Amino acid sequence: MRPGTSYLARARSDAEDRLVEADEPLAGMQLRSGGDLPGTIATPALLELVRKARRYGLKLARPIYARDDHEAVTAWIEVIPGPDGCEIGLANWQSAPIPIEDAASIEQRRAEIDRDLAEFNARLDAQQAVLSADAASPELRPLVDAMRKGVGQPWTDFVQVEGSQHHQPLHWRLLDGAAVRLPGSNRRWRASLVPLGGPEAGANGFELYLVADEPPARPAALAEVAVARVAPGAAIGRDVAPVLRQPIARIIANAETIRTRLAGPLAEEYSNYAADIAAAGQHLLALIDDLSDLEVVEADEFTTAPDHIDLADVARRAVGILGVRAQERGILIDTPGPDEHLPAIGEFRRVLQVLLNLIGNAIRYTPEGSHVAVSLASEGGKACIVVADQGQGLSEEQQAKVFEKFERLGRSGDGGSGLGLYISRRLARAMGGDLVVRSEPGKGARFILSIPAAG
Repeated sequence: MRPGTSYLARARSDAEDRLVEADEPLAGMQLRSGGDLPGTIATPALLELVRKARRYGLKLARPIYARDDHEAVTAWIEVIPGPDGCEIGLANWQSAPIPIEDAASIEQRRAEIDRDLAEFNARLDAQQAVLSADAASPELRPLVDAMRKGVGQPWTDFVQVEGSQHHQPLHWRLLDGAAVRLPGSNRRWRASLVPLGGPEAGANGFELYLVADEPPARPAALAEVAVARVAPGAAIGRDVAPVLRQPIARIIANAETIRTRLAGPLAEEYSNYAADIAAAGQHLLALIDDLSDLEVVEADEFTTAPDHIDLADVARRAVGILGVRAQERGILIDTPGPDEHLPAIGEFRRVLQVLLNLIGNAIRYTPEGSHVAVSLASEGGKACIVVADQGQGLSEEQQAKVFEKFERLGRSGDGGSGLGLYISRRLARAMGGDLVVRSEPGKGARFILSIPAAG
């Protein structure tokens, strides 16, 4: 260190970036962060600064931000490299206790991780009866088919809850985190129940996620089979998507665990890196889903399975699924009342898919604290659902492009692929209907889904 330089504390590292001696409070932070003395520097921000100084042979001085097991620290550090390591000087030190997080925040983060990692998801009503089900893994397709045929039955009728002989749903808190076995799967699974609605948890139903303790067996072999089935010129094989989705979902889940510091204290910059990784993974998953749907709807043999449905009921279900996302942005969704009905002919799953896309877009692009209106209409033998937002609106030129493939109208950073509206219109037309937009700049947009009316 320079003669006459005044420091609160001093430390020294060797050529392998091990802290070989240190004064307090640097020594205490090293030990509380899980390191040894002597031992490799355990504070990530300090280790990075020491490595840079040693690598470039330059004196470096800057603030670092660190966390140990009980406090957050801001410190001004000076590092002077030498032939056998670095001299470290602490010029300023400020610490504050880490605030204790409330249980609700911890549960919310856990639910976010389970959403990313789950290979199966379902929407349940307030009595835990199945409303809809879907799965990312072909292994769980029999379970999905059984639940879709058994809509209205308790979800526990379709799985085996380990350690319980109870045939009706227990209280959701007893089932949240329970080990379950699924028909046709040799893997062990864990159930995650996310309650919707308040102030009473679960008043608006539940989201059910099933998370496996281990990834599917032989992913490489599955990938080889899947790639072999991809048709020439196809965007992505229908068998490839599940194989890609599994490892990406686990990357996201691990990144979220790091970001939220569930695995232990971590410097803010590394938490931010993990957040970027998780966001990129989410975008990649959404793109895989969109490309899979694109391949399906553009296939020559693609058809829908028309049935008698109630458009009002489908609209209410879509709003219920996206209700939490709307609440996070303070957006109120006006939806058809429980006494409203609009009989139509269409495939329930595809109509729900289109509405989730339209309402999700409205929530994403309408200002916080505003309204999104979902209403019913009939016109020329067609049953219609209108999704109206209070966003910036679209010009005539934008309206002409909005349904084109990969068109995002210049938006960036919103995680979209530019395929949602293209796929939605293809689905609407495959069901004998259409999807159009009515808008003016500054006056929001109205997307109108129409399918044949029943009777």
